Amino acid sequence: MNVAIVGGGSRCRTLLEFIEKHSFREISVKVIAVADEREDAPGLVLAREKGFFVTSDYNDLFDRDDVDLIIELTGNQEIYYDILLKKKRSVRAIDRKTARLFWEFILFSRVERDSKQEITEIMAAYDVTLSIYNSIINELIQDDVMVITSNYGVIDINNPLLKKLGLKREEAIGRLCYEITHNRNQPCSGEEHPCPLQEVLKSGKPFQASQVRLEKGDKKLFFSISCYPLIRHGEVIGMIEMARDITKDIDDYQSRMFRFQKLLMQQDKMASIGRLAAGVAHEINNPLTTILTSAMLIQEETDSDDTNYQELGIIANEALRCRKIVSSLLDFARQTRPNKEKHDLNDVIMESVMLTRKQAAFTDVIVEQDLMKDLPPINVDKDQIEQALINLTLNAIEATNPGGKITISSRFSSETDVVEIIVSDTGKGISGEDLDRIFDPFFTTRESGTGLGLAITHGIIEQHGGTIEVESKIDQGTSFMIRLPLKNGDNNDH
Repeated sequence: MNVAIVGGGSRCRTLLEFIEKHSFREISVKVIAVADEREDAPGLVLAREKGFFVTSDYNDLFDRDDVDLIIELTGNQEIYYDILLKKKRSVRAIDRKTARLFWEFILFSRVERDSKQEITEIMAAYDVTLSIYNSIINELIQDDVMVITSNYGVIDINNPLLKKLGLKREEAIGRLCYEITHNRNQPCSGEEHPCPLQEVLKSGKPFQASQVRLEKGDKKLFFSISCYPLIRHGEVIGMIEMARDITKDIDDYQSRMFRFQKLLMQQDKMASIGRLAAGVAHEINNPLTTILTSAMLIQEETDSDDTNYQELGIIANEALRCRKIVSSLLDFARQTRPNKEKHDLNDVIMESVMLTRKQAAFTDVIVEQDLMKDLPPINVDKDQIEQALINLTLNAIEATNPGGKITISSRFSSETDVVEIIVSDTGKGISGEDLDRIFDPFFTTRESGTGLGLAITHGIIEQHGGTIEVESKIDQGTSFMIRLPLKNGDNNDH
């Protein structure tokens, strides 16, 4: 088995030294590559000395055809998920293979034993194996690990789990597994608390499940459980249980699903309102033009001293205001497909600032730019992005008191290949009640607003495959963040 290791720290060095010294009985293990962005990482240094392939970018490992197993030792969950996503289908990830390596160590030291005392005596006779075992269970494996007999007794437990439980080793050894991890007085059962030991005893095979455990205050914690049988003379005499807290992963997933459902609802609502708006706008536009023209013609023929002259002026002004609303309706309903070309977003931002600077100066508001140098070019419709930025900037100007400041900044994340534009102000802020509605068509808190500016902006960013989010605090200001993927297609994309 050819092994590649991601993370060249002290744990990597420990593993390299162990594999070199240990003679495996069931599998042949050979480390062929180590990846770490730190040139002086101890494991990377040792691997380089031994002539292994070393790299600062673990993505280089995915192109190799001689890798059977990738062991992730950085402890970074995002890196582990990235490895699972990018690895070849034939390549295994750490969870299963770590268990198999761990099982090899247990096999080496396992002999006939009937009690805790026998295990202690046999372990003492194999000092080297015991040292290796302790190194694996307490240093390399950071999940919660217990070794459990067939009658639920705990005969070993690793340091990470002891720390979580607030117990000393002597306080945990000999107790029942369901007592110390679940605070129960009987074995686990039911959908939320399946008993892994019962399944392993029944099948004699490894078993995986998820469990829900209650923390103090009845807070639910979610765990992924992997169990591996200990077999003697063909009979299961216990198991090794490895548990990982996946509560954060569950919470993140639920949060992403909630945002996704909200986005789908927003898209359906926008599409329906767009169709309605287009129909209404076209029906209103023609009679509105007639009213406006007639009022202006009659006013021209009316003496300015006539009382009707002023009334006709009001009719014309109101008709013009209605026509502006109709024009905004058509812009919102049209949702023109972007005509994308390569552009430097910094140039687009500077043009938008130039077009709004006078209006900002008129209200004594400062507009500043904080632009990242060497921003990579991106496929966008320049006019549409400029329109979106002008909408956000004008809103910020109206929300900011004289003497306030608006900052438009840009940045690029090489990890996610996303270009970000942030428009922030020091204005009055948006209430929490209104935050969830600001992208809804026709929602506005201003007397003169149509409520379509942010809806149009949202549609533009969405058509570019991007997202727009807002954060705001009352009397402290508001920030709109636009995220546009660098690889968002060309002119033929919808």
